[in-house]
Amino acid sequence: MSAATPTEPRRGALGAVGLVVAGLACQEVGASCAVLLFPAVGAVGTVTLRLFFSALVLLIACRPRLRGHSRSDWMTLVGFGLALAGMNLLFYQALSRLHLGATVTIEVLGPLVLSVVTSRRASAWIWAVLAFLGVALLSRGGFGGLDPVGVAYAFGAAALWAGYILLSKRTGGRFAGLDGLAIAMSIGALVTLPFGLLTAGPNILHLDILGIGAAVALLSSAIPYGFELFALRRIPAATFSILMSISPAIATLAGFVILHQRITLLDGVAIAIVVAASAGAVRTSATRRPPEAPPQLLGEAG
Repeated sequence: MSAATPTEPRRGALGAVGLVVAGLACQEVGASCAVLLFPAVGAVGTVTLRLFFSALVLLIACRPRLRGHSRSDWMTLVGFGLALAGMNLLFYQALSRLHLGATVTIEVLGPLVLSVVTSRRASAWIWAVLAFLGVALLSRGGFGGLDPVGVAYAFGAAALWAGYILLSKRTGGRFAGLDGLAIAMSIGALVTLPFGLLTAGPNILHLDILGIGAAVALLSSAIPYGFELFALRRIPAATFSILMSISPAIATLAGFVILHQRITLLDGVAIAIVVAASAGAVRTSATRRPPEAPPQLLGEAG
């Protein structure tokens, strides 16, 4: 058997980077498809469809083990499921009032601030301040002036995204593989189901609506999760997290191409500032973690 050439790891790393970017693109295309559902079933109905089909896919793929867990394990998992449901509800409520790029740009502040806090470096707060300046720049005429209610929803989603990351880490330490995520997704689906049926009415059961809802779930959850798992076998966690920082830019591009949402030069500058701040915060935080520390996954709400 011939030895591996030096170029093979490099090609593998480049392929992994491509998978991460493709996964991010799938997430934002999924979010764009979700916007198309709003006129028929509303934001809450769209969240219900997304969580239901995501939970279905994960339950079939993982077949999670339910026995052998303590009460504390289940309390953590329930909190994880509620955070997941709330994060998605607030994200889609924001998305119904703001452009996709603006929503993701604001929402990414949650993981960014969490990364800054956990780094325990005073200099890391420079990145947080820079990111908030970028968002402030967005509000000064960018993206149509930004609806204040939508901005409030996006900030709420950002806060719950940070909570989601913390609870995801705790759940991962108590449940094997993706078992915890599959069960938490099911909890989130059960929580949102009554509200989705109530607000969407019989429209939510139409075959075309169900088909788009399934597509949203696949694009936003199943495909990105698979790509990320393959990518993390070939690239460091810090590299993965920095790549995830470009999600606002990809979201803006998806909103422009698919939803025909206008982008100004001011929008582009503001988003570039937030992306740079996110990448800088991740690099600062990474210098404080041991090499084996797991990455902070940033792709759930989209």
